[in-house]
Amino acid sequence: MREITSQDNKIYKHALSLKKKKYRDEASEYLIEGPNLISEAMKCGAELKTIFISQGFDISSPEAGDIVSKNSDICFMLPARLFGSLCETETPQGVVGISAKPEWRFTNDREMPGGNFVVIDRLQDPGNIGTILRTADAAGFELAVFMKGSADPYQPKVVRAAAGSLFRIPLKFVDSTAELEFFVHERGKRLIATAMDAETAYYECDLKKDAAIIIGNEGNGVSSELIEAADIKIRIPMEGSIESLNASVAAGILMYERIRK
Repeated sequence: MREITSQDNKIYKHALSLKKKKYRDEASEYLIEGPNLISEAMKCGAELKTIFISQGFDISSPEAGDIVSKNSDICFMLPARLFGSLCETETPQGVVGISAKPEWRFTNDREMPGGNFVVIDRLQDPGNIGTILRTADAAGFELAVFMKGSADPYQPKVVRAAAGSLFRIPLKFVDSTAELEFFVHERGKRLIATAMDAETAYYECDLKKDAAIIIGNEGNGVSSELIEAADIKIRIPMEGSIESLNASVAAGILMYERIRK
């Protein structure tokens, strides 16, 4: 295993730059922190570019040993002070990797027959986005669509919160409501939005298949433009003085309706 000792090393500086969205977008790469997530990325066929091991980290465990043995040509040992600068967690887990962003191609207008989509509408909280991706994965959703203005799903906090689901669920990025409508309808899906004044409760709507469910911004909910474009408007009934739910909680209720039905 090769060793990097200087903060001016080009490989290390590149890794450090990936903590910022601008450089993640330019390189089409992102950071994965921790042996569990890196092992999951390997299982899912992620293209790992570089792996950093913290000096003093015990690589004798089966999981860590497997990472090093299968990626020995791209492994680098870092002093703890340099390694710590790469990490977002308070207690670094000893391994950080760089992965290429997957290239998802959507060419056939019916390549996802019956599948459900979740649409992320300008969400900002990394924990919410990661939890929604994880729930979508567990509920058997086929795709996550990100509207322009949403937080970057490849930032470290989202990667951790998604707990491996980011490696499995295809992501599609769209710039406008018109682009979303075209993409969804071309694949035979119904665009579904939650609205306070909707007459139909979510459990009265068939969400078992061909549903593209919009999850709105934490503070403002689904945009008025998307509500207007939706094929179906639904509500989650609430009692008392509560007006809204946490975005990831609402997403979980709506997405698991697919399984309940």
